Amino acid sequence: MDEKELQQIAAQLRKPEGEIGFKTGEWMNKGNVQINLNAIEALQVSSGDQILEIGMGNGFFVKEILGVQPDVIYTGCDFSDVMVEAATTMNADWVAADRAKFIHADLSALPFSAGAFDKIFSVNTIYFWENDTQALGEIKRVLKPDGKLVLALRPKHQMERYPFTKYGFRMLSKEELFQLLENHGFTIAELFENPEPDFELNGVLLKMENLIVTATLKLHV
Repeated sequence: MDEKELQQIAAQLRKPEGEIGFKTGEWMNKGNVQINLNAIEALQVSSGDQILEIGMGNGFFVKEILGVQPDVIYTGCDFSDVMVEAATTMNADWVAADRAKFIHADLSALPFSAGAFDKIFSVNTIYFWENDTQALGEIKRVLKPDGKLVLALRPKHQMERYPFTKYGFRMLSKEELFQLLENHGFTIAELFENPEPDFELNGVLLKMENLIVTATLKLHV
């Protein structure tokens, strides 16, 4: 691939747009099966949970959340109109049952009331956050005081091997992620470092792994 193609891939992964955006969503599903399932497992979905996903893509994994308990309510937000449209279509039955909704929104200004969610999670979005203080401030605002945050990402040493990540990706090590969360009012609760099956990219098999961190709001005494 030439540099222009790599830039286009990076741009679509950040914010899928147009017809190719729908295909990008499908491609992400295939490459991110394990990291999504690991993140949902770490979420520990419980009866009555109000759950927010930031950057849900085309919503392919929503069924893995709503199928756990009959009274869980899911909200997905994404700043890509294409992904909101795709997720709403893919989960039409859940939407009709008032158990899922998908909203076009930016993490810097979430359209939800304070303390609206028991659990918030996000998979592979932290690379693109433009303002950590604003992003984590909004997450803290809409998360209940005893709520849980789950962030899932590819660690820096893996991301550095991808040729497209030099275009607009912020890569984090485990230690950098810990520090970021601690500095913004969170306490690390659990860490999971999960190996994944190899993934083929342009004819090359890549070793895959993911990093899942769960965190809670710091208690101010």
